[in-house]
Amino acid sequence: MTILDIRVGEAPNPKLSAREIEVLTTWLVCDSKSEASRSLYLSMGTVNTHLTRIRAKYSAVGRTAPTKATLLVRALQDGFIDIDDL
Repeated sequence: MTILDIRVGEAPNPKLSAREIEVLTTWLVCDSKSEASRSLYLSMGTVNTHLTRIRAKYSAVGRTAPTKATLLVRALQDGFIDIDDL
């Protein structure tokens, strides 16, 4: 099974907070972390901290996401972002 085989509702929920989802989706549609931090009025360190925690939560439920591409797949699978938003 690949990461694309898991469908919404079948995958273990990482239980991201609303702010973590906001940071994740903003970063996914931006060109860089610095652009996301400016957009959200956060420091780069805060964005990095959120992304580290998001990755840890996904890892804790057995759905690792070490790259931006895999985090994008996870966000699509979990309905945090839609392909039309990209």
